[in-house]
Amino acid sequence: MKEDFLHYIWQHQYFDKADLRTVEGKPVQVLRVGVYNTDAGPDFKEALLKVGEVEWSGSVEIHLRASDWRRHQHQLDFKYNQVLLHVVWEADAQVYRTDGSLIPTVELKNRVNPALLHTYEQLRRAPFAIPCAGFWPLVPDITKTMMLGRALTERLEQKGGEVLQVYRQLGTDWEATAYQLLCRGFGFKINQEPFERLARALPVQVVRKHQTNQFQLEALLFGQAGFLAEPVDDYSTSLAREHAYLSKKYQLQEQAMQRHHWNFLRMRPANFPTVRLAQLAALLVSQRSLFSTIMHTKDAKAYEAVWQAPVSAYWQKHYTFGAESKAVQVQLGKSSAQNLTVNVAVPLLAAYARHTQELTYLDKAVELLEKLKEASNRVTRQYEELGWKAASAADNQAALGLYQRYCQPVNCLRCAIGNKIMKQNTPTA
Repeated sequence: MKEDFLHYIWQHQYFDKADLRTVEGKPVQVLRVGVYNTDAGPDFKEALLKVGEVEWSGSVEIHLRASDWRRHQHQLDFKYNQVLLHVVWEADAQVYRTDGSLIPTVELKNRVNPALLHTYEQLRRAPFAIPCAGFWPLVPDITKTMMLGRALTERLEQKGGEVLQVYRQLGTDWEATAYQLLCRGFGFKINQEPFERLARALPVQVVRKHQTNQFQLEALLFGQAGFLAEPVDDYSTSLAREHAYLSKKYQLQEQAMQRHHWNFLRMRPANFPTVRLAQLAALLVSQRSLFSTIMHTKDAKAYEAVWQAPVSAYWQKHYTFGAESKAVQVQLGKSSAQNLTVNVAVPLLAAYARHTQELTYLDKAVELLEKLKEASNRVTRQYEELGWKAASAADNQAALGLYQRYCQPVNCLRCAIGNKIMKQNTPTA
């Protein structure tokens, strides 16, 4: 058993409350269980209890064993002076506040239905990536739909929060934030880290000054990425000269990367980082205000057109410097463009909604996801094996949120699906 089980038991009051008493013998009535606290301090705040003949308002602290109070050093922490009841599975010790006053303790081990504990242990010890896989067919579809909707909302809130953190780190500059997200997005999975590094090696302030000149922008991108150290043809030689001038002008030499930072192995030529850099340059030239474009582009199809700016003439015949090819994909493919909508536009919209408290931007983010058909992945395929099928990118993102926040950490007791399973398998819960 883990402590989260006792949190669940207390929050839902799934224990026998008949003649409930402290270990010291005082009668206890639970008038309000309190608000679950995920921050530092007692587990439940603003509880209202009647202990003996007196009503008390304060906090409830929960442990598996009463002796955990001292093990966690709560007797030295003033935040725990407000605790009015110590709820434990096993009362193996008395506990005290910093001033030495005794804290009433309630023991639950003989008050919980064994079937409830058994179901909890089945979920906690399940040998599946999705802990509730064995129960999944028994859960009503409406419960699953509701929980997936909640998981999607929480995932968007999380992503929005991460973007806001970047926004603050970049001096509250939305354009710089959009640029960094775009660079990260262009790395997709294999080259995400090098593209993030490139965004730092080539600041958006420099990019802004050269967005009207695609040649100069390619010189800056390829040069800072480390692809111009050894030119192999006339075009790369011209870019190298331009980069040498611009990098000296903006003092970028020390930030420049090297070619070995990039991944080419087991990759289709159309996904080579050199091709992605050319596509990124084309996009930055075509969209002088990237943030504004992302905020105001109307629908999924229009976003796809934004990402698919045609590359310069050289890259219409090359995948890498020097080696000319006859058939080259001159713009991002459809699935890659949709990937950028999901991983760049949607998080930025969610962040701006949170920043401005304008929920229309969050609605737009959800609507975009609902209109896109995202490819299944390792996580979503596990739910598909249980009979669930994603109909859109919104479903995929919801499944990812459910897995990462609830299934992977076995956080079943905070999940509506897990909660339903606990209730269904414990008649008196």
